[in-house]
Amino acid sequence: MSRPNIFLVGLMAVGKSTVGRLLSEQLSMPFYDSDHEIEERAGAEVAWIFDVEGEEGFRDREEHVIDDISRLDGVVLATGGGAVKREANRKHLSQRGVVIHLDCPMDRLLARTRRDKKRPLLQGDDREQVLTRLMCERGPLYAEIADYRFISDERSAKNLTRQIISALKKDEVL
Repeated sequence: MSRPNIFLVGLMAVGKSTVGRLLSEQLSMPFYDSDHEIEERAGAEVAWIFDVEGEEGFRDREEHVIDDISRLDGVVLATGGGAVKREANRKHLSQRGVVIHLDCPMDRLLARTRRDKKRPLLQGDDREQVLTRLMCERGPLYAEIADYRFISDERSAKNLTRQIISALKKDEVL
């Protein structure tokens, strides 16, 4: 019996990649990170792609990667925080797997991104303002496609992963 795809969505720094890797290990499923795949295919870092191609160029690349990976069977995919901005991505994710929205309180997001120099959208002056705006813009889009929502707060990524697996087994998704 094949396993369903598991897609993680949520704002940057909520733990999608960390939890995704743990889910992939615990469930013996291949793990993909859409940002990493974009970098591999482009031969350049996300920040460079943003600088040279702009956000739209990056989103075009992201859409292709999500389309390709979401067509696979039995994978765990951690998406970039803005992947849900494109309707095509929302459609592919919601139709081709189980979508898990990881959410996080603002104080934790600020703590997790305090020293971050790699995220292009956070390189301005007011990280809290940027994160609040992104949360307002993207929150409804995450909710639109999410089959599950979990809060990544003070508990460990291992605990959160166990909670996700337990919910998926309880609902007979796994």
